Amino acid sequence: MEIVIANESHFKYAEIICDTIAESAKVRGTGIAKRTPEYIHKKLENGNAVIALEDGKFAGFCYIEVWGHDKFVANSGLIVHPDFRNQGLAKKIKKAVFDLSTKKFPTAKIFGITTGLAVMKINYELGYQPVTFSELTDDPQFWKGCQTCKNFDILTRTEQKMCLCTGMLYDPAKKQKPTNKEKVNSKAFNRLKSIKEQLFLKKNNSKK
Repeated sequence: MEIVIANESHFKYAEIICDTIAESAKVRGTGIAKRTPEYIHKKLENGNAVIALEDGKFAGFCYIEVWGHDKFVANSGLIVHPDFRNQGLAKKIKKAVFDLSTKKFPTAKIFGITTGLAVMKINYELGYQPVTFSELTDDPQFWKGCQTCKNFDILTRTEQKMCLCTGMLYDPAKKQKPTNKEKVNSKAFNRLKSIKEQLFLKKNNSKK
């Protein structure tokens, strides 16, 4: 397995990257912002992505988005092809794009929003902490990307303060690292689960 910084030579994988992201969201039944091959091309051109390949076959991908004049960066679009799941590849890709982010943008805060507990666990191990949306970038272009998500109505209804996604942030100035992973994870995941359940209930009630 080869995990490398992506470039123009990987353009041919753009369509399968987009399809894999979309299919994964459909299977999980979660909302996700849509990506286009043209958008992926831009990430490959500027060296803001990593791709995993095995003998030329697409295995996984993740890219960097830059916001607020380089004050914030997000690691987005993390995906592993179904043929390569349950092998720990997502963690390796996430670590690779995290290292790329800290190298290219050493003073930027790295953040992400996700509904996946597996991604949250990986983020914890890298030093991310759960935060409110107010601590993330206020760049309107970032939040505009959520418009294609099926849960966008929740984000709108809460005036962009919360959604079914969980916000997580790594601040290089603090360099936070959980000292007791099991204890920290358990407490945080229970809190996140409670928040999500309340949001689901609120969403369902509003439809009645």
